[in-house]
Amino acid sequence: MARLAKNLASKVGLPPGTLLYFGDTRTDKAHITVLNYNSDAVTEINDVAIADLAQLVERPGVTWIHVQGLTSHAVEGIGRQFAIHPLVLEDILHTNQRPKLGDYGEYLCVIVKSLAITAWEADYKDEQVSFILGPNYVISFMESLPGDKDVLSNVSERIKNQRGKICRLGADYLFYALLDCVVDHYFLLLEHLGEKIEILEDEIAVQPRPELLHELHALKHDLLFMRKAVWPVRELVSALERGRASHIQEATFIYLRDVYDHVIQVIETVEIYRDMLSGMLDIYLSTISNRMSEVMKMLTIISTIFIPLTFIAGVYGMNFEYMPELRWEYGYFLILSVMLAMGLLMVCFFRKKRWL
Repeated sequence: MARLAKNLASKVGLPPGTLLYFGDTRTDKAHITVLNYNSDAVTEINDVAIADLAQLVERPGVTWIHVQGLTSHAVEGIGRQFAIHPLVLEDILHTNQRPKLGDYGEYLCVIVKSLAITAWEADYKDEQVSFILGPNYVISFMESLPGDKDVLSNVSERIKNQRGKICRLGADYLFYALLDCVVDHYFLLLEHLGEKIEILEDEIAVQPRPELLHELHALKHDLLFMRKAVWPVRELVSALERGRASHIQEATFIYLRDVYDHVIQVIETVEIYRDMLSGMLDIYLSTISNRMSEVMKMLTIISTIFIPLTFIAGVYGMNFEYMPELRWEYGYFLILSVMLAMGLLMVCFFRKKRWL
């Protein structure tokens, strides 16, 4: 949060459309891959120069331009090649954007959050993914560099292997496939978080510990972040599937409706998990409270038993000169017997009342 505030502070006072990259992945060069395909052939070109992109888009078929690693120079150059508005380029570089949809007539801009499971300590990573949909091309912008886990890699494999409808249909179907791939990774993260919630629930039920409370709050934070990332996607996909965007063919609406259903399912699952965590927090607090009550109950019973015994011991510990019981031959044993009998009687009384 401190890093985000610092990044935003550096932007204050700059004119609209100023291209500055705000993100965690720093690189000196953007890596651009171009896939051109149709029903007959697929052509892949790696490390394409920005100046050649406009010419490659003129080829027959559908062209997918995949940009990995964001730099101001690269995004600005691509913007000039495809006449993209500076405000759109600014949103692409500002990676803390709320998911949004922008229809500019000649092209469509969609910005979403990608959430992918990692083997790191953080469990998952979030990344802004931006799409530009044109008449026969799609441009995707990602922060991650080649070699990192790419959530869109499944789509590129489908194209290269010419599997499914993707090679027979237009750029709007490619855009749908990329968006659907991002949404599908939400389910993977939900499954991962669901497993952690089940394990945490079992541990809280068996032995609540302060460490579990920290894990519970961390999970609530993750679900809150996921809700913030997914909730605007519902509005975005809803506008797309209702035909309120350019370059989306009517045949693609049914696929976008399927994405919309998936987004609704993700949101409902997130809300269910949040309710479960709230219930687990209540269970944790009530369990701790019950255990504290049991401890206080036991201490109170012990104190109640020893109060009269302490009184007797206090009386005979006053050391007055005239105390006839002090001269009894069996006075010590008698007092011990009385104290023992009183203690046993109180224990029996407490057990009869089921306080013990």
